Amino acid sequence: MKNRFSIGQMSQLHNIPIKTLRYYDEIGLFTPAEIDRNNRYRYYSTEQFEQLSTINYLKTLGISLKEIKTLLDRREIDHFLQLLKQQKEITENKIRELERVRDRFENRIAEIEKARTISERGVVRIRELPERKIVRLQEKICSEHQLELSLRKLENMTGQNSSIFIGKVGLTVSSDHLKKREFTKYNSIFLVVEEEGIQDEFVSTLPEGEYACVYYNGDHSASPAYYARMLDYIGEQGYDISGDSVERTIIDQFISRHKEDYLTEIQIPVKKLTLQQLEGSK
Repeated sequence: MKNRFSIGQMSQLHNIPIKTLRYYDEIGLFTPAEIDRNNRYRYYSTEQFEQLSTINYLKTLGISLKEIKTLLDRREIDHFLQLLKQQKEITENKIRELERVRDRFENRIAEIEKARTISERGVVRIRELPERKIVRLQEKICSEHQLELSLRKLENMTGQNSSIFIGKVGLTVSSDHLKKREFTKYNSIFLVVEEEGIQDEFVSTLPEGEYACVYYNGDHSASPAYYARMLDYIGEQGYDISGDSVERTIIDQFISRHKEDYLTEIQIPVKKLTLQQLEGSK
């Protein structure tokens, strides 16, 4: 049997499109062993099989055709090792990023599943909450239009894409506006940070401590009535507001078309008043 294989045969043997083999020839990456002078047909030999397998192997590692050509032209072991090490580092970075994405999925799944089991909706409770890391943009927000613009600013400021923080976007109302019962005057937008890697200059915290908390069916537009309910409860229980509120819609119209599924949580940091303070407030 003659050691000569047409481009069609090479395509079938190596499961590579003919178009790809022709392109490899054009760029000088993988040229035929022989070209018939009469009909210009390309022919390859078995000695080239290993070269083509090497090209395919390096492609699966994510190495560009340009780098592969340089590698095969130079055929230096040090260059080959350096290229493999670089690609290994790139792969490890991709794995770490995929692990972070997986963790976000797990966190979001757990939160939505938990949200669907919440039975006490509209009921205010005092809860002890841990410290939470956030990136925050201080800015007045009084409409959905302003909210979206502020979110884009926050993305650009921190280099983060809000799409990876689905369900982790929140708004705050200052303690001064709360006490004045001006509940629609948001003073900042924030993203909850779930992993490391964001520059410290952008990271702040929601402090640990006691919070008056409520879950309710609805989105941000329904919040004023619940803020009023919460302030009444805070006063009745002998507490005072100690910081800005945290308001976050967990399930909205982008997740479910059924309004009964919508879920928003409001948290207001509070501190217990002393007897002397309580007497003074009467």
